[in-house]
Amino acid sequence: LSACQDFFTLRWLLTIAGVFLYVGDIWTDIVLAVKYFQEEQYVWTGFTVMFILIGLLVTQIFSYACNSTLCNNTCTAGWQLVCFHRVCLVSRYYHLLKEGFQVVWTKSNGDGVDKLREVHKKLFCVATDLSMLKLFETFLESAPQLLLQLYILLGHNEVSVMQCLSVAFSFCNTAWSLVDYRRCLRRSLPHIREMPSGLPTAMYLLYKICTITSLILSYSLLLILSIYTTVALTVLWLLATIWTHLLETKFCSGRSLEFLYRAVVGVILTFTFFNVKGQDTKVAMTTYYIFYTVINIMSPSLMALLKPELQTSTLLLTISGLICGCSVLGLVCLILYYVQLHPRRVQCEEDEVDGLGKETKSLARIKNFLKP
Repeated sequence: LSACQDFFTLRWLLTIAGVFLYVGDIWTDIVLAVKYFQEEQYVWTGFTVMFILIGLLVTQIFSYACNSTLCNNTCTAGWQLVCFHRVCLVSRYYHLLKEGFQVVWTKSNGDGVDKLREVHKKLFCVATDLSMLKLFETFLESAPQLLLQLYILLGHNEVSVMQCLSVAFSFCNTAWSLVDYRRCLRRSLPHIREMPSGLPTAMYLLYKICTITSLILSYSLLLILSIYTTVALTVLWLLATIWTHLLETKFCSGRSLEFLYRAVVGVILTFTFFNVKGQDTKVAMTTYYIFYTVINIMSPSLMALLKPELQTSTLLLTISGLICGCSVLGLVCLILYYVQLHPRRVQCEEDEVDGLGKETKSLARIKNFLKP
């Protein structure tokens, strides 16, 4: 129990860090949108606001679906307040921190070990649900926002402190949400070894940071070359969504929500690999990162060929070096993590959303994440 207690103390502190990154990311984007509006740059204002609203709206849809039963079963006059209170992502963070504080920082009143373990398990389940919602919000808001701001910075020579802050928060928020989700999910499932702290977590974080950074920089260069790259990105999203559909995911209780979930996963796959079904992903991951390598080689090469005047540009050389270095380092960390540091399963159970192994109560909770 002491190990669990120590881990949840860390979990509680990490949740505060997650709240800070989330609020900071939204705040810098809102301030940046206001700045663009004041400068009469209405296109940038529109896109910046659009990504904020899409992330908030889709997250609230899934959050509302999670809690629809609670709202329907509440017969008091304040049921609308309950719905709003539960739907808000910040409110979810508040309740997790509040309940976690009572467990972590206050002494137990003679509760038995089994009861304390059950309380910790419940809190980790809540943290896992929240981390999944946060993952959705990140890739619908932070990642596209990061791509947009980098495109403006690199392609239009418009640099401001607020733009740099927005890029920094979006970048940290994206990397954090991936690692936080993975740690929470593995910790909440029985018979699955949790992701160890220290070197394994650092290696996984570095792998995600490097691969996402290099891919977003490559997309930025392609956007600078031609705005029609947005069409290619849309096609990539459609292909990723279709692949997710062909896997026949069963994440949501309703058909419409399931299609929305698959579309969101398509967005995630546009920026990083995501284990959709919890199955053996060796072939899928290899295919994905071959394609990833092609894009990272193609983008600086096309920039140099189609804009020869930039071949000696310090900016192009710097971006190309970052893409190359992050690509190599990211792939090396990926191989090292999965060969040497990846937690092995104790039993034949899956560690992602739609696992197909032996179905336990907790696994069913993840599988039916959005079922009332």
